[in-house]
Amino acid sequence: MPSRVTSFKVLTWNRVYNVLFNLAEKIQNSRFEPDVVVGICRGGWVPARVICDLIGVHTLANVGVEFYTGIDTCEPRPRVTQPISTSIVNKKILLVDEVADTGQSLMLAKECITKRKPKEVRTVTMYMKPWSSFEPDYCWLKTSSWLVFPWEINETIQTLTRCLKSDDRKKFENLRWKRLPVKQVEQLLNNIIVNERT
Repeated sequence: MPSRVTSFKVLTWNRVYNVLFNLAEKIQNSRFEPDVVVGICRGGWVPARVICDLIGVHTLANVGVEFYTGIDTCEPRPRVTQPISTSIVNKKILLVDEVADTGQSLMLAKECITKRKPKEVRTVTMYMKPWSSFEPDYCWLKTSSWLVFPWEINETIQTLTRCLKSDDRKKFENLRWKRLPVKQVEQLLNNIIVNERT
C-alpha cells in the first residue's frame, strides 16, 4: 500500500492542550457525562489524563492496543496487549486516542470495551485522517499529515536519525513512507530539536 503521508506536523504542548480544551468543551456541550475515561495506550494516555482534568472525571483507565511499528508502518492488524484496567459494567465510557489513522485501533479497543457491558461508549480523538474507517464521536481536526506529538519526540528523533544515517540511505529510500524528500525529513528533525529546546 503506498504511503498517504504528504507532510509532517510537529505539535507543541500548548497546541495539544488547546485542542484538548476545545474537545472537552464539545463533550460537555453534548451533555455526555462519562463515569470512566479510558486512554488507548500509549498514544491516548496523555490526552486521556488531560481530558479527565478538564471535564472533572476522576476515574482513568487504560486499554493497550499495538498497531504501528514506525512512521507510517504497521502490523497487518492491531492487537490488544492489555485488557481494560478497571470494571466498567453499566458505566458510561469515554474512549480516548490521539489520532484516528486507519481507525482499526479504535474499533478494536471499542469492541474490547463493549464486551465488558458498559452502559454507553463514546470515542474522542484529537485528529483524524481523511481515510480513517472509524469516525470518532468527537474530533478536533482532519489532517493527512504525519503528526509528531510532544510525548514521542525522542522516539521520532531516533527513528528518523536511524533512517538518515548514510549507510541506511538505501533502506530509507525504500520505506513506504519515504515519498517525502530527505530534505523535508531533515527539516523535521531540526524543527523537533528546536521545539524541544525552546
